[in-house]
Amino acid sequence: MKFRKIPLLCISLLLLVGGAYAQSFNTAKMDSLLDAVNANNKGMGSLAITHNGKIVYRHAIGYAAYPEKIQATPETKYRIGSISKMFTTCLIFQLVEEGKLTLDTKLAAFYPQLPNASKITIGMMLQHRSGLHNFTNDAAYLSYMTQPKTHDEMLAIIAKQTSDFEPDSKADYSNTNFVLLGYIAEKITKTPYPELVKKRVVDKIGLKDTYYGGKINTADHEAHSYKAGAPWISETQTDMSIPGGAGAMVSTATDLDHFIEALFAGKIINKEHVAMMQTIKEGFGMGMFRYPVIGKTGFGHTGGIDGFGSQVIYFPADEMAICYIHNADAGAGAEIIQGAIGIYFNKPYAIPNFKTANIKSEDLDKFLGEYASPGFPLVIAVSKNGNTLTAQATGQGAFPLTAISSTVFEFTAANIVMEFDATKKQMTLKQSGHTTLFTKKEADIKLSSTDLDKYLGVYASPGVPLKITVTKDNTTLMLQATGQGSFPVTPIGVNLFEFTKAGIIAEFDPAKKQLVLKQAGRNTIFTKE
Repeated sequence: MKFRKIPLLCISLLLLVGGAYAQSFNTAKMDSLLDAVNANNKGMGSLAITHNGKIVYRHAIGYAAYPEKIQATPETKYRIGSISKMFTTCLIFQLVEEGKLTLDTKLAAFYPQLPNASKITIGMMLQHRSGLHNFTNDAAYLSYMTQPKTHDEMLAIIAKQTSDFEPDSKADYSNTNFVLLGYIAEKITKTPYPELVKKRVVDKIGLKDTYYGGKINTADHEAHSYKAGAPWISETQTDMSIPGGAGAMVSTATDLDHFIEALFAGKIINKEHVAMMQTIKEGFGMGMFRYPVIGKTGFGHTGGIDGFGSQVIYFPADEMAICYIHNADAGAGAEIIQGAIGIYFNKPYAIPNFKTANIKSEDLDKFLGEYASPGFPLVIAVSKNGNTLTAQATGQGAFPLTAISSTVFEFTAANIVMEFDATKKQMTLKQSGHTTLFTKKEADIKLSSTDLDKYLGVYASPGVPLKITVTKDNTTLMLQATGQGSFPVTPIGVNLFEFTKAGIIAEFDPAKKQLVLKQAGRNTIFTKE
């Protein structure tokens, strides 16, 4: 499985509202949440919360190794995936502080053979603005991810890739950036990354269970990872020579809390550079993300590799750090960290019962696709991971949906319910009393000029002073209201077209000679003259 970022929540417009700092932590309630997850086989992992450097809560559930029934403990160590990027960022800023590197140094100073190397700076790479293609997105990655790779072999793979966009023109997540940043730190210091991160970060702040990973060793309290299935099926192991500075570290939830506390205290790099890490541009900081949760602002990172998932967040105003790492998840990962934050800050929170409908993977296929709604600024992509449905809004992280019936799914951490109507190709999103209807988009629908003929004509509606004239320009359908300019509409389904700039959906019924215009929640029926 690809290592990747897993942002905390889903749609930025749908975050919960916040509250005040918790004077006392409700340990019993937190135990109840984790016990419910464990009892229903919804996940295995470890949670730790610290305040002002002191442990408030830590608890592990499930197994470090399932077939052997090795119980997980707070000392169990897990692969942390992309949280490794925070460690690499610290190494880069240390080298900047030592005058050995600048944020304006070009990639070409180290690897001139790579795409756009003369235009890409270290700063762009830290903020995912380089345009370097993410090698873990390629199908070929799955063919070599378990095999050891030298730096030269990885550089050859990266050199063959075409840039995704012009450097600094936009931002897009790419593991390639941080693999290369790790290599650059090694080149400058003439020290292998495992030794470098140990000396400059791990030993410097006294972490006890954090290091560059290798082949998983349960005798050293390391966890294996699993995917859902009767109840858990072993995942493959990525060879850690591949992710390097982008995702090869191993740690515990407690160590990661201490790490991010030390980072914000200026014990690893200068606070000036910690502030730079927090500067968000188009959703990306430098080796860090911002997480608005229950009215508070936290900073940190997520990680995912081979079925492992992790998230560490620090809330500077409250001097509170939280980390959850899992080695198996069946939809409860986001629930745990969201619930734990709510419980810590004494917010209303009901423990889910985790009772779910049993739906086969193939039964989810009819729901997959992209859904859009007029007036709603984001498209929601629905996909699946095994027999778990997932949803992802434009520019946001994916989140798992729990089946509560054959057509209704929920994400309780954000109080979201999604109800699907596969026949109508629609999805209704419900949250906090608000209901929004989405229509499924059909990708790359190709219509011939002849296919459009049945829609052409002039449409009128009683009481509406404007008429809608429908024409075509080769294979593009055009709509024009009386006295206004014409505009193209894009096919998104059977007899369904959209004009996204104005949030317009046009639905035709050729048999009835009707056109329904949908915009801003209003539906108007026009009849062909």
